Amino acid sequence: MDEKVTAKPDQAAVASPRRSPSQQRSRERVERMLAAASALIAEQGSDAMRMGEVAERAEVSIGSLYQFFPDKRAIVWALAERYTAESQACISEALKDVGDAEGLKQAFSELVDIYYRLFLAEPVMRDIWSGTQADKALRELELADSRANAEFLVAVLKRLRPAADPVELETIAFLVWQMGEAAMRLAISVDREEGDRLVAAYKAMALRELVGE
Repeated sequence: MDEKVTAKPDQAAVASPRRSPSQQRSRERVERMLAAASALIAEQGSDAMRMGEVAERAEVSIGSLYQFFPDKRAIVWALAERYTAESQACISEALKDVGDAEGLKQAFSELVDIYYRLFLAEPVMRDIWSGTQADKALRELELADSRANAEFLVAVLKRLRPAADPVELETIAFLVWQMGEAAMRLAISVDREEGDRLVAAYKAMALRELVGE
């Protein structure tokens, strides 16, 4: 049987970090750079952020910053990858032991609520994903993230519906997650009251498809 390979975003489409930090001191320096960038994005948005500001706030030379990040897009990409990895770990943990429809309903609802709160509370995450549609590399990262998250959901659906067509389950799960990304982006672009209603409506629609609620 051929090994299944999950597609990844085209790294050539984005300016990737020049090198990965291999020593503790270098890793700490990169963490300061990313923390500085996060603070600047929270204050003024990624469009206004400048490499010189990142270096100054991180207390590193501009040359040191460019050693790891060739441009601003590489910093945004690194932050986006970090948020993606954290969200996948959270989703995997929440769904790994789900064994019945009620458990799926509860876990899925809680995940949507957590994700929505993160979007509202984290200006950096909000800034990055609000600009996803304008950046091909971030669109591909979001797509890969949705496919990975869908696989966690597919594993649950296969346990609940062992006789179901696996391709159909994969399609449903992928669509549910991709619609969730779009729903969150829409919810944070309107006022809070309307956003809450949109998220509630998304949850109801998704759960009807997933568990017949």
